Amino acid sequence: MNNDKKPEKITIFDVAKEAQVSKSTVSLVLTHSDKVSDKSKEKVLKAIEKLGYVYNRDAAALRSKKSNLVAVVINDLTNPYSAQLAVGLEKHIYALGMVPMLVNTGEDFKRQQQVVNTLKEYNVSAFVMVPAPGTTKEWVNQLVSSGFPVINIMREIQFADAPCILPDNQKGTHLATEHLLNKGLTSLAFLGGTEEISDYHERLSGFRSAISAHATPVKSYEIMAPTNRQGGRDAFHEIYRTKPDIQAVVCFSDVIAYGVMEAMREHNLTPGKDVKVIGFDDLADSRLMRPALSSVRIDANDIGKRTCQALSEILNQSQPPVRTLVDISLQIRESSS
Repeated sequence: MNNDKKPEKITIFDVAKEAQVSKSTVSLVLTHSDKVSDKSKEKVLKAIEKLGYVYNRDAAALRSKKSNLVAVVINDLTNPYSAQLAVGLEKHIYALGMVPMLVNTGEDFKRQQQVVNTLKEYNVSAFVMVPAPGTTKEWVNQLVSSGFPVINIMREIQFADAPCILPDNQKGTHLATEHLLNKGLTSLAFLGGTEEISDYHERLSGFRSAISAHATPVKSYEIMAPTNRQGGRDAFHEIYRTKPDIQAVVCFSDVIAYGVMEAMREHNLTPGKDVKVIGFDDLADSRLMRPALSSVRIDANDIGKRTCQALSEILNQSQPPVRTLVDISLQIRESSS
């Protein structure tokens, strides 16, 4: 007797027969449709469990040429603002009748490539990405030309074939720097960020433009640092070691500013009194700091709303704006007042 014969694969027709429902009813249950009664759903699920049926969701997506999944590719989920951003996106993606699939690249372009290649196999409807450092327009364009809508957010890949949704970074740091200059301060520094990312250049540009526009001469300094708390600590230690007369700092982010304020205290300096500090992002914890941190506020909900407006246009065969700037606001608190 030959026992090598493979068992026949359970099909959707077998499930329908076992549950005593139509094939279309089984399909509705498998795709989580609300157009099927609870009773029929229960019968189908029991039949699936009894028969051991496995739904090949990849194949189904390929047959329909689409899924309801939107890949949200975030650069660094350890950053508190990324969590705010993810929540803002999630709300508006659900409002489109779609489901977000959140993944983290850890600021690693190779990991971003691997993640995207895997998600392409699920035939996601679109990619919403905060691009990792090293992302090129050629890579983005190849993804778009392979049939996947792409929207870049928070960071711009210049001249890529994908729309981008950005906070007005330059305006934010310009207003922050201008606020400090109007207090008569003459020695300022911009701390944090790295040159591989577009938002660093935009925020630095706003700092420089405010310095250039000021009526009287100002001493200004710039120090790059990783965009984490330790980066802020190291940046302030460096600026204070070489320029002990520094009067104020504009930080690339609130997280950088937290590290800066910690480092100040190690030098027996009082943030807001001895050296004024302004961050960027306006995280929820910033108003709880002592002193409360002044910061440039980016509305994550507005970023999510604008992103999904662009996504809706793409899915409806329309062309959204190439570049959308979302306005910011300067929140003045004790650290700079």
